Amino acid sequence: MKAIHILVLASFAALLMVAAVHLPRRGDPNSPANRAENVLKGPVAGAYYIQNAYLDAKTPNMVTVILADYRGFDTLGETVVVFAGGVACLYLLRRRTS
Repeated sequence: MKAIHILVLASFAALLMVAAVHLPRRGDPNSPANRAENVLKGPVAGAYYIQNAYLDAKTPNMVTVILADYRGFDTLGETVVVFAGGVACLYLLRRRTS
C-alpha cells in the first residue's frame, strides 16, 4: 500500500514539473494574461477593469474598486463565512469554568 502512495505522489510531482516547464516566462508580454483581447478579438474582462476602474468608482486603488464595487456582494459573502468560522472556533475552544 505504501508503494502505491509513493508511486501516485511521484506521478503527481512529475506532472507538476512538466506543467511548470510549459508555463510562459514571468513578465512575458505575449502570455495570455498580458494580452488585452480574447480569441474572438474582443476585450477581456480584466482589460475592462484596468481601463475603467477609476472612471467607474473614482477611487485610485484598483484592488479596492474590484473588491468593494465590482465584487461587493461576493466579498460580503466571503466575510460572513470567515466570521462564522471564527465564531465557531471561539465557541468550540472556549474554556468552561465550573
